[in-house]
Amino acid sequence: MQRTVKKAVIPAAGLGTRFLPATKAMPKEMLPIVDKPTIQYIVEEAVQSGIEEIIIITGRNKHAIEDHFDKNIELEFNLVEKNKQELYKLVEGITNLADIYYVRQKEALGLGHAIWCARQLIGNEPFAVLLGDMVCYSETPCLKQMIRLYEEKQASIIGVQPVAWEDVDKYGVIEGEQINLRVNRIKNLVEKPKKNPPSNLAIMGRYILEPKIFQILENTQRGVGGEIQLTDALQILVQQEAMFSYMLEGKVYDVGSKLGFLEANIEFALRNEELNESFSQYLANFAKENSLQNINR
Repeated sequence: MQRTVKKAVIPAAGLGTRFLPATKAMPKEMLPIVDKPTIQYIVEEAVQSGIEEIIIITGRNKHAIEDHFDKNIELEFNLVEKNKQELYKLVEGITNLADIYYVRQKEALGLGHAIWCARQLIGNEPFAVLLGDMVCYSETPCLKQMIRLYEEKQASIIGVQPVAWEDVDKYGVIEGEQINLRVNRIKNLVEKPKKNPPSNLAIMGRYILEPKIFQILENTQRGVGGEIQLTDALQILVQQEAMFSYMLEGKVYDVGSKLGFLEANIEFALRNEELNESFSQYLANFAKENSLQNINR
C-alpha cells in the first residue's frame, strides 16, 4: 500500500538569539518578510504541497505564533464594519490555511528533540519537517517536489542544494551515490564538516521522514551543545533503510542569518506587484547616489 505525506512538523521553539534585540519579546518566526511573518511562508508552502495537518513545536514566549493563525474577531468585525473587504479576506484566509496544532518543547534540547515532541500527533505515518529559518521561492513548492519523489521511493527524502565549497562548513552535507541529476541515494550525513567534506550538497531545512526516526531519537544521546541532534539520528536511520536526497529547484533563503533575511526581503519585495516598480526605482537611485558619493570621497 502506497503511503502519502499529509502531516508536517515546523520546529519553532528556538530563542532567535542572532536577531536580538528584535527577538527579545517577538518570536523570530514572526519577523516579517515584506508583509508576512516568516512562518506564514513556511505554512503556505506546506499547504500548497498537500499537507493537511501542521504541528508547530513552540516554546516560551511564542504565543504570537498561535495568535497569528487564530481567529481575531475584533479585527475582522472592524474590517467588515469599515467595508475593507480585501483586508478582511486576507485576515480570514490566514485563520483557514490549515489544521494547526501546537506542542510545547519544555526544554531547549535541540532540533532532534523538537521533532520527537511531535511523535504522538504523527503516529506511524511518514511526515515532513520544514525548518522555519529556511524560506523557499520556487514555481513548484519545494516540499511538493520532495513529496513527488517520496511517492516513488517510499523512503526518507532530504532536500539539498549545492553551496560554495568555502561555505560547506556552515551546513550539514550529504555523501551519496548519484542516481540522476537531482537524486542521490544517501550513504552518510556530515554536520558542518571542517575538512574533507564528502560533497557540497547542503541540507536545506526540508525533510520527509519515516516514523522510525522517533524510536531512534528516543535513544539518541545528547551531542554537540548538549542537544539531541537530528543529524545524529539520521546517520543511524540511513544505515538501517534507504534514504535519498533531492536537489531542490528554486531559491532557498537562510533567513536565520541577518544577510539571508535581508536578501529575502529585497527579492520578495521586487517580486511584489504593488512594490516592484517603486522599489526597483528606489534601489536604482540609491545605488547611483552612493556610487557618486564614493567617487567624490
